[in-house]
Amino acid sequence: MTPQTAARACGIDFGTSNSTVGWLRPGQDTLLQLEDGKITLPSVVFFNYEEDHSRFGREALREYIDGYEGRLMRSLKSLLGSSLIDSQTEVQGKALPFRHLLTLFIKELKLRAEANAGRAFDEVVLGRPVYFVDDNPQADKLAEDTLADIARQVGFKEISFQLEPIAAAFDYEASVQKEELVLIVDIGGGTSDFTLIRLSPDRRAQAERRDDILATGGVHIGGTDFDRQLSLHGVMPLFGFKTRLRNNAEMPSSQYFNLATWHTINFAYTRKAWMDLQDVHRDAAEPNKLDRLFRLIQERAGHWLAMEVEAAKIALSDQAQHRMALDPIEAGLSCELSREDFEAGIAQMLDRVATTVSKLLADAQLPAEAIDTVFFTGGSSGVPALRASIRALLPKAHHVEGNLFGSIGSGLAIEAMKRYGC
Repeated sequence: MTPQTAARACGIDFGTSNSTVGWLRPGQDTLLQLEDGKITLPSVVFFNYEEDHSRFGREALREYIDGYEGRLMRSLKSLLGSSLIDSQTEVQGKALPFRHLLTLFIKELKLRAEANAGRAFDEVVLGRPVYFVDDNPQADKLAEDTLADIARQVGFKEISFQLEPIAAAFDYEASVQKEELVLIVDIGGGTSDFTLIRLSPDRRAQAERRDDILATGGVHIGGTDFDRQLSLHGVMPLFGFKTRLRNNAEMPSSQYFNLATWHTINFAYTRKAWMDLQDVHRDAAEPNKLDRLFRLIQERAGHWLAMEVEAAKIALSDQAQHRMALDPIEAGLSCELSREDFEAGIAQMLDRVATTVSKLLADAQLPAEAIDTVFFTGGSSGVPALRASIRALLPKAHHVEGNLFGSIGSGLAIEAMKRYGC
């Protein structure tokens, strides 16, 4: 589709790790620049206590890494559909509802998109995963309603939704030369979503595509889950995870799970968590590892460690081994991570992904041989073991890699033009 005039509406891909905004206009890139000339805005907020301001995206991460005192909040989308959405956290001694935190970020996303576009947006198509919450339609609907309410609060007057893998399909369809039966594989930070859809040059001009969508499915597994497994099984043993107390009981695991999960890292810094750690330290069979955990928490270095783990996961996509230096915690401390161990740690998750794809084929009543193309998008779709799992299911399909961070935003922009016009 090549619009003769600019679309009225934009499309927003609010992602667990990164967010984009797409807008169709003649002769220009679809994705708007949101920060430092880049099309992505990391879904991060940093409350800088020293200078009493809020920062977003890469700037938020820079201020945190530079050592400013404050609170870093990441993986904001994971709050949708969770019990935390109606809870609050503490920022500079004041209660901050998690709903307000999401509102701050979505408002900033809208403001930056409008600044780059040079116009206001009143209409929007928001992307959403196939399931915000697995096997709970009521909670899933509540998550969508919450996101719609937030969009209204920041100034959108007309709001609609499109499934993220369908949006990615529309982005891929803009380049196809013939009819294809395509499996869209969208592995984001928080969810894995799939769509089986017929695409063609003739079909892309049609407004109604319901008959072309043969099946959709999803599972609440994404890149942050891969990060958590790598952290727990590759790194946290250095800090006492799975070690024993003197009575041979296992070290309580809640602190480690909090530190290995982006949106719960700050829970490790509470007074109660600190007191609980002091209680078990006296009985630790390996107190030196607990000392490292104390230093990690005292330095509020949980987000730093999570970023190092994420970088290690990315590195293991290209190499079999990765050495993670942990000198800020202890001079000379390091961790040797291997792709083999990482893949073993996420094997059960990949099995669930494969089961979801198999069910998709069964729902569509199609054999694996019928699939022409597998289109990969989402920042976590590059994990080699995941791609190998999909290839084993669909050995004859052609594999295509889209813009891992931009396909959904571009597809939502196409959908926004169709729904709201120029």
